[in-house]
Amino acid sequence: MRASDQWREIEQELGPDWEVARFSFVPEDPGAIGAAATVLAPLGPGRTGGELRFEVARSGSAPERLQNLLRRLDEKRVWGELRLVDAHHAPQVEAAAAARSLPGRREKLAAQWDEEIAKLPPGWRDLLVELEVDSTDFLAIAALLGAPLNPARVPGEAALRFRVSERGVGGYGVAPGMARRCLERMDAEGVTGDLGVVNALSDTDNVGSQGPVFRIAGRAV
Repeated sequence: MRASDQWREIEQELGPDWEVARFSFVPEDPGAIGAAATVLAPLGPGRTGGELRFEVARSGSAPERLQNLLRRLDEKRVWGELRLVDAHHAPQVEAAAAARSLPGRREKLAAQWDEEIAKLPPGWRDLLVELEVDSTDFLAIAALLGAPLNPARVPGEAALRFRVSERGVGGYGVAPGMARRCLERMDAEGVTGDLGVVNALSDTDNVGSQGPVFRIAGRAV
């Protein structure tokens, strides 16, 4: 079987939550080990006898680069066995999968938003909202679908923060309706997580500024 076809089968076995995987490639012709090492050089393979071992991270374009290099092996007719040695999977994804399998699975993000708004006192003006997603895989799509929110990544966490303004015009923060529409789009794409209001202010007035500044641990956010 071609090396590129072997990779496609291995990729399906890995599933969607792998982070780093280690592979072994053994050419059918022991004399082709040098040619294989040359093609796979961008992956930094290590050679042990007639075997090449290398590591690939799922982030960025590394999987696509691996596929292209394996296709180059096929084009050069360097046949061999590609084998998965081991893989590291994201614990956040495993925990999320377990949580989603429970009978009381979490509510949709838009529904969580409605509940958070219902808790607020009358006259609220500005909110700092945090969305902690169930998987790091959701961060990119959540940021894309929530682009109108101008979300900021929370350092060290699988979470995004954004601001909402009851006025919805001028200063920082989007209108509540826009925030809900963005969350509905995330729901439609299967993004799950916990949504909560970190801070809420009432009776604020911009007066020569773009709005209030929220502080967490002494830092403006």
